[in-house]
Amino acid sequence: MNILAMMWKNFWGGSRTLLYPARPRVSEHYRGVVLFEPSLCTGCAMCKFRCTSRAIEFQAGKGEYTWSYDPGKCTFCGRCVEGCKTHALSQESACPPIYLSAHELKKSYTLARKVPAPRPAAAAGPAPKPNPVPNSGGAQ
Repeated sequence: MNILAMMWKNFWGGSRTLLYPARPRVSEHYRGVVLFEPSLCTGCAMCKFRCTSRAIEFQAGKGEYTWSYDPGKCTFCGRCVEGCKTHALSQESACPPIYLSAHELKKSYTLARKVPAPRPAAAAGPAPKPNPVPNSGGAQ
């Protein structure tokens, strides 16, 4: 294509961007900002290990831990949400808010470490006896 024809078409074609604060439509399966529910978190830090963009930071201390999330670093892949067994993480379906400076949206929580629930004891009783193996080779 001729460069002058392309420039002419772009010049008279009109604006192709949205003016602020208008936003594009969000697709049906869009994964947005990670939401954290502190009451469900056990402090396992699996979300930190699954986060490929290092948007989630986890620092453990004696009796407490600090969980923080920076949406400015997040790629919204959803791996952290998939790896959370207690469902303390979820993702909203709206576009992330507009921010003007680095770490403006960063959120941090300091929580007391929860004591894991004791496992139920095995049923008390005699152990089952193994079945004897029948003699399969030889004369009877």
